[in-house]
Amino acid sequence: MDDFDEEGDDLLSSLVMDKSLDVTGSNKVMYSSEPVEVPAVFPFPFEPYDIQKGFMRELYTCLQQGRVGIFESPTGTGKSLSLICGALRWLKDFQEKQKQELEEMLSEENKENSNKTTRKESGELDWISDFKVRQEAEEKSKKVKEEIEQRLKREAKLSEIKKTRKVTKRKRVQLEEDFDDLMKTASSEIKDAFKMEMEKRVEEAGDINEDDENLILDEYNSDDGGDDKKSDDEDDDDEVHCTKIYFCSRTHSQLSQFVREVIKSPYGDDTRVISLGSRQNLCVNEAVRRLKSLSLINDTCRDLQKKKSEKKDKSETKRKKTGSSQGCPYYKQDPIQDFKDSALVDVRDIEQLVSLGKQMKACPYYGTRLAVPDAEIVALPYNTLLHKSTREASRIQLKDNIVIIDEAHNLLETINNVHSTEVTGAQLVRAHSQLSQYEAKYRSRLKAQNLMYIKQILFILGNLTKCIGGKTDQHPDKQSVPFAETRLWTINDFLFHSQLDNVNMFKILRYCQRSQISRKLHGFVEKYRPEIVISSEKEKKQETSTSSLSSFLKSLSGKGNDTEKVSEPAESVEEKSDFVMSSPLMHIESFLLALTNADKDGRIVISKQKLFSQCSIKFLLLNPAVHFASVVQEARAVVVAGGTMQPISEFKDQLFHAAGVQPERILEYSCGHVIPGEQLLPLAVSTGPTGVQLDFTYTNRNKTSLLDELGRLVCNICNIVPGGVICFFSSYDYEKFVYSHWENSGVLAKLQNRKKVFREPKRAGQADKVLQDYTTCIQNCSGSITGSILFCVVGGKMSEGINFSDDLGRCVMMVGMPYPNINSPELKEKMDYLNANFPKDKEGRQPGQVHYENLCMKAVNQSIGRAIRHQGDYATILLLDRRYSRAGTVAKLPGWISKHLQKMDKFGNVFSAVSKFFSAKKKS
Repeated sequence: MDDFDEEGDDLLSSLVMDKSLDVTGSNKVMYSSEPVEVPAVFPFPFEPYDIQKGFMRELYTCLQQGRVGIFESPTGTGKSLSLICGALRWLKDFQEKQKQELEEMLSEENKENSNKTTRKESGELDWISDFKVRQEAEEKSKKVKEEIEQRLKREAKLSEIKKTRKVTKRKRVQLEEDFDDLMKTASSEIKDAFKMEMEKRVEEAGDINEDDENLILDEYNSDDGGDDKKSDDEDDDDEVHCTKIYFCSRTHSQLSQFVREVIKSPYGDDTRVISLGSRQNLCVNEAVRRLKSLSLINDTCRDLQKKKSEKKDKSETKRKKTGSSQGCPYYKQDPIQDFKDSALVDVRDIEQLVSLGKQMKACPYYGTRLAVPDAEIVALPYNTLLHKSTREASRIQLKDNIVIIDEAHNLLETINNVHSTEVTGAQLVRAHSQLSQYEAKYRSRLKAQNLMYIKQILFILGNLTKCIGGKTDQHPDKQSVPFAETRLWTINDFLFHSQLDNVNMFKILRYCQRSQISRKLHGFVEKYRPEIVISSEKEKKQETSTSSLSSFLKSLSGKGNDTEKVSEPAESVEEKSDFVMSSPLMHIESFLLALTNADKDGRIVISKQKLFSQCSIKFLLLNPAVHFASVVQEARAVVVAGGTMQPISEFKDQLFHAAGVQPERILEYSCGHVIPGEQLLPLAVSTGPTGVQLDFTYTNRNKTSLLDELGRLVCNICNIVPGGVICFFSSYDYEKFVYSHWENSGVLAKLQNRKKVFREPKRAGQADKVLQDYTTCIQNCSGSITGSILFCVVGGKMSEGINFSDDLGRCVMMVGMPYPNINSPELKEKMDYLNANFPKDKEGRQPGQVHYENLCMKAVNQSIGRAIRHQGDYATILLLDRRYSRAGTVAKLPGWISKHLQKMDKFGNVFSAVSKFFSAKKKS
């Protein structure tokens, strides 16, 4: 295996340097601590609260000084508008200042040119020095002129589009509209024929020429030191980017809400905003959209592009002869360019961009990417920003720009999840089988270099399969493992254990990227549907009738059943099976990339199950800073914001300091709530109505006496609280256990006399229906029914992003403290990593223990923040566990809650306080 180590040293060095956390030299972001002249007034759609004014002033200072800011503003305080108005005021001021400086530089350069002759005659400068000075001045002047010229062209073009878009239409657009009108009046036969043609294009996207030329790997030259080939998703990006704000949030719905806030702001008419999304969100080709699986949508889209580009090089005669497709009708340069211009003129969210794409017959996915250089605000999801290769493919340039990450309370966990990857036994066996058959079919047509790399990849796949107790020559569903176990390894130990320590992963990954072998293999699988390779006679007999790849995939996804199954939104089994089917090698490549992380920054988790196809190897990232470092190094300023950012120390220690950010560059800002103190009643409750101590630790929480006491407490509270009550449990299993006990003990029936009971569903697709029913019941309740109670789960759908304002959330109860499973191997490894790499806190506690407590409190803070959504709202928050009275726990609650928190040892005091609270609100 010595040939695995040849060359690749230059790539190794470049990748190691790329992952370095050193912020010295050119990577060091320069920031200023000089006082900032903050505007006295910030344009706002209404008179802002004082806390909003303070928020915008601190944000302006943070952006101007180029710092890293941690901003906390409770939900309901207008955080989004404060971010928008504060950041855009800075951006407009910066653009004006930049324009003035460029004009001054140009004016000075003209003066310098007029004095050249005088300096030359006087002989004041040596001719060599004079030449150098003039050369530098000319280069600087040229750059200034190009920037000014590009800025003027951009502004003039967009201004002209904005003036004329409602008056004139391009002839092409008019023709498209005429076609739409014709289709509206067309017969059903014509419409059906058109639809079939569109579907045929998608089906033929994967068709390959008779000679399979497109499936054959191109000759690979490993000595080529040039740049890696760009993927189809990447375009040459020589266009100058204007200074911009990258606004990042967790979901597309949150980004759409942000865009709507921009429209409502004073900057809505003169700000260029673009939203980025996946093909799944932006594709307008119905035949592609209905594929559902994200991986299939991506592959089909690329195949359609490839088909379109291939046809450009073929004669019209051959096109007619083969009858092959013309590619995606929405992927055309002129319409996409027009789409880009229109998208920049008016502010639109994702849904509106999709509608615009349909109207203009242009692809929104590529149109939005094309618009990034000219946009002033780019709204994008977490994954696009935090994953470097995705960032680059989306034409995102962070250098000298602003990054704002909203809803950042789980940023560390998000980075870890984005860069952690898992491969299953079924994926490994399938990839090995497909690649083996690909190599066998095209061996005579592949160059020696390609054959060598394919052998090396097969060797890697085979060894990974052995690591989890499997064999590559047997059907994965027919293999069993002697016993189930979970083991953790360091990266180096895993590579040694799997006999991959002599393999140059950097060289293998470079080959995969340049040769695009995973796409070639995908095309091969789509065309030939190769069977799973089975060597043993016993296996062959078992697989005689169902040995084809398609049959095996059907067995995995359940498509062999006659009855149609309901598909689940994003995490469905069907989608996961489609992903395995489309290109397992591409997914495995991401795992191999994870193995190039530094040994101390991650761990390998080997999970063996009795069925081999369910065994897995997972890379677990332990150090999120290693991937966030490039963001804080390149961007001018980075702002992380949220409603509940406590504990802030975790961001500073594990993310910013670990990424090389100097402590003095970090700016912290936290504000209170807009509501007066008398509109919030937070209580830490230690005992129930009969004096039973509320101790929901793991050893006590299932006791009958405790569950009965909790039932009595909830019934008493529901008797005096109007409207809606939200009750959070630590997990779905515990909520189910409590519900079942109350159902059998009669507590549930008693509760239903006052509040109609609703439960959070596990399936995300059913949550909206439950919320609608819950809301309707509160709005239309009558008689003895005073509202509803909703049983929710911490970390579930209802604990984030749901607005329980006014009567929807007059009381929020938190049952126990939702600590994660301390016996989880992954959690233990994370805690050990923190203990080994970070110092103890001021109280002498190990950082692993602090992290464990923080996971719990962040979940609590996010859940109880669902209530109090505006200045006139009011609610009570009941923390039902004796441990909430501890000083350390209270300190980790949001400041706007902790400063009003009352510790109650007796339930009688709780009942009295809650009763008085709502009586006072009823009178007012």
